[in-house]
Amino acid sequence: MKKFFMTAVLAMFALVGFSQVKWDVRVGVNFSNVTKADEAKSLTGFTLGLGMDYGLSESWSFRSGLMFTSKGWKFKEEGEKITYRPIYLEIPILAAYKVNISENTKFVINAGPYLAFGLGGKAKYGDADMKLFKGEDGEDAYMKRFDLGIQYGVGFELSDRYLINLTGQNGFICPFDVDEGDKPKNMSFAISVGYRF
Repeated sequence: MKKFFMTAVLAMFALVGFSQVKWDVRVGVNFSNVTKADEAKSLTGFTLGLGMDYGLSESWSFRSGLMFTSKGWKFKEEGEKITYRPIYLEIPILAAYKVNISENTKFVINAGPYLAFGLGGKAKYGDADMKLFKGEDGEDAYMKRFDLGIQYGVGFELSDRYLINLTGQNGFICPFDVDEGDKPKNMSFAISVGYRF
């Protein structure tokens, strides 16, 4: 899986020489939770990273990037508060459609899959902390490191420099090893702003 991520990153940077490629930096806040867990409550996190927009035509483009995203959820068990805060490196693979709504403003709709790789994070149970992706022996533990899902959103491009995005995500993979019953999956909603250079 690490080789796949490295290949995706290198392929993205290989596009630097194309004139149709535009780069941007983004920062925002997200609200995340898991599905199929009625007792789980959402947590506020962050999203930041580097975005790429490859123009295919005046209206269509391919979008990707490298985003560092904090997700999570919380609930209570036997009176104890339990909090999960995984941090992922995400690569969205999106098709975007742009509509001019004024001389300097474009409305953008985008959708496609995303890939995510768990970098770190902790689960907190009362006063005890536990690493989510690594056990004490250094092996992967507790949560699955890889996530895959669908991403969709709308946004605005102002003067081809400033970006405003509203983004939703729904995961396809349960982050835990659950053999039976409902399998929770990551979900999140983010609001971000960006600057294209």
